[in-house]
Amino acid sequence: MAQFDINQTYEDFLENEELSPPLAAILSLCELIKQSTAGTMFELVQAMHEGEESLKAERHNTISLTAGCKLFIAFVTSARYNTASFSDVKRKLVSQGERYAKEAITYRQKIAERAVEFIKDDSVILVHASSRVILQALIMAHRRKRISVYITEARPRSLGLKTAAALTEAGVPNTVILDSCVAYIMEKVDFVLVGSEAVLESGGLINAVGSSQIAIIAKAFGKPFYALAESYKFHRLFPLSQYDLPNQQPNILTAFAHSPLTPTQGRARSRSSVSITQRQKILTQEEILANNPDVDYTKPDLISLVISDVSVLTPEGVSQYLVGMFAE
Repeated sequence: MAQFDINQTYEDFLENEELSPPLAAILSLCELIKQSTAGTMFELVQAMHEGEESLKAERHNTISLTAGCKLFIAFVTSARYNTASFSDVKRKLVSQGERYAKEAITYRQKIAERAVEFIKDDSVILVHASSRVILQALIMAHRRKRISVYITEARPRSLGLKTAAALTEAGVPNTVILDSCVAYIMEKVDFVLVGSEAVLESGGLINAVGSSQIAIIAKAFGKPFYALAESYKFHRLFPLSQYDLPNQQPNILTAFAHSPLTPTQGRARSRSSVSITQRQKILTQEEILANNPDVDYTKPDLISLVISDVSVLTPEGVSQYLVGMFAE
């Protein structure tokens, strides 16, 4: 029998477009349990923690998958079964994990239904980057009401273009805007709608980079900022700043490009025709992406509501829910 590879298993699950990283992580841990030779709960939980660390070691953005791992491991450690066979315990854990993942796929529908209640007829909505639950909510709203959507381009990966293509195919009126146009367009929108990588115990949000500055601008204009999030993305993390996020790229935004000109040469030729290409090479999109974060942290005071499958929550309500969810 080939040795179990949790990383390949995780990637295989992600090929299913219905599965987000937390659910792919839960199903990968279920497969790990199936393959495990552990004879005690202690050994099994230890193997699951090792599987989680292996998944995190291979990826630079681990926040979303970590939320799924923590949720399932917390379930496993709290599960109680009246059986003398540990093999039966493992089978029941796998069955419940797989059943949960299957049910969790339906959470986007529940969230979309709740989100549509906040969308009035003729609403103008600003969305950021790409999110499956946002797409579902907007398409549902379009079928019931008249809406129009502005979408940030979300450079450097241009995730907004994916959203624009899906909305156009569904017949939803939309316009792609430059990331630098958010303040310019904010006066025209009724509210901001974003997805999430994770919703944190602080009540804050981790999402595609740029979300935080959009929230700051929305608050300055007095526009609501709503986050849509499946409950399996709720994560017991309490960052105080952007730099407290778990990250496999500790050196992002620390490298500065230097011009080959000396200070004297720079002053002498500052008004000359020296082009940028003569002074430093043009960066590619891949190089820019490598030196920048994928996600950022939006503080709870910038978030109006978190709309999830369990309820519509204030940031304070998210904190209370998480404490209860992980309470023993």
